[in-house]
Amino acid sequence: MQAVGTQLDAGTGQRVRPAGRRRERRRRRDDRRVGWLFLLPVIVGFLVFYAYPTVRGIWYSLTDYSLLNDPSYVGADNYRHLVDDAQFWNALKVTAYYVVVNIASQTVLALGLAALMHRLTRSVVLRAALLVPWLVPNVTVGLLWAWLLDPDLGFVNHILGGVGIDTTLSFNSPTWAMPLVALVNSWAYTGYTALLLYAGMLQIPQHLYESAAIDGAGEARMFRSITLPLLRPILALVLVVSLIGSFQIFDTVAVAYGGKAPIPETRVIYYYIYQQAFTYFHMGYAAAVAMVLVVLLGLLTAVQMRLLRASRSDLG
Repeated sequence: MQAVGTQLDAGTGQRVRPAGRRRERRRRRDDRRVGWLFLLPVIVGFLVFYAYPTVRGIWYSLTDYSLLNDPSYVGADNYRHLVDDAQFWNALKVTAYYVVVNIASQTVLALGLAALMHRLTRSVVLRAALLVPWLVPNVTVGLLWAWLLDPDLGFVNHILGGVGIDTTLSFNSPTWAMPLVALVNSWAYTGYTALLLYAGMLQIPQHLYESAAIDGAGEARMFRSITLPLLRPILALVLVVSLIGSFQIFDTVAVAYGGKAPIPETRVIYYYIYQQAFTYFHMGYAAAVAMVLVVLLGLLTAVQMRLLRASRSDLG
């Protein structure tokens, strides 16, 4: 029996595919070629700016390289030295402290701002105003707050003294330095984070809030029972991006001390890598620390995505 959709050649008796099906297959092949053509710039950019530097970084982490001589292979010596390096562990501990304070304050404030915009006002002017601190370069933010928190001339300490608070907030204070760095960066990025969360809230069906209001639920109950559960995928994305960005803190610390080395309480892991590479010229050791940081961030991101069930949404 002849198969449906096929024809037999009159001379050979072999099956011949219809011309329409051949054109469809040719069109699919052409679409794939066009797709790869559009992906080509991205692939080239990834290979040049991500894959190649990563491979070079792994190689340098296994060498004794100082910029002044050719790299010499030393195996895992840099990693063995890293395990016993007290300064590395202190930098990691300081960074972890900063990450916790920064993400906690930034997320709580951003959630509050996003909820207020979603439930009370959707002003374009307000949204634009929230983006202003995020648009300011990090170097400018660091210089601005270094001046505001100056122990002698700073506006913030002048106000505190005027209201009778006998506390000097300064980046040179072992007690206040790291909380101040965290809060400065929270000030800079909270508005942007709030807009991301606000965009997620706009995807929540309005009828859910209307039904809850009819049942007598207040704003706090609707936030806990509707907004937070349905916002989980966006919140997971925000937390992952904030985690990675927080571990990359460098500009504020470098600028706040006017080019001088920061105190140990604010010497974060990125500054430690910079110091090892460009102050002491231990490029191989700096690359090893950077590789450890990459692995650590990958593990933390995977755990965070798993715990928050980022790939699932309660909307579906």
